[in-house]
Amino acid sequence: MNVPLNLAKSSMLALIIFWTIICSKEGFDTDLVLLILLSFIPIFLVVAIVILGSICPIYWITKKEDYNNLQIFKTYYPYYAIIAFICCLIGIIINDLDIYFVAFFVSAFITSNQSWVWFANEEQSKT
Repeated sequence: MNVPLNLAKSSMLALIIFWTIICSKEGFDTDLVLLILLSFIPIFLVVAIVILGSICPIYWITKKEDYNNLQIFKTYYPYYAIIAFICCLIGIIINDLDIYFVAFFVSAFITSNQSWVWFANEEQSKT
């Protein structure tokens, strides 16, 4: 499992999704460029916490049982996706569809799901 590469790709994906949603609603201003660049730090921290706290433990625990990445993905990903969708939907509803919370939860959901795909495809691309 190449966790650092996955964290880097996931952070960039989350940054792009988050700011695309916000800029599509509020418009883009050149004053936002510095804020967008600085926002990479908290976005990276959130992505790292989510991936290291929810996805990696599943891979680490099941790797001991001689599963390969694709088997882990097929077994556990559907449950993860359902739980993540429900949590993100509740987060959006609780915050009254505020654009910043919508952007956060949508980018978190898409990024975590894509991270699963990247982890599952690692082993196949090496062979």
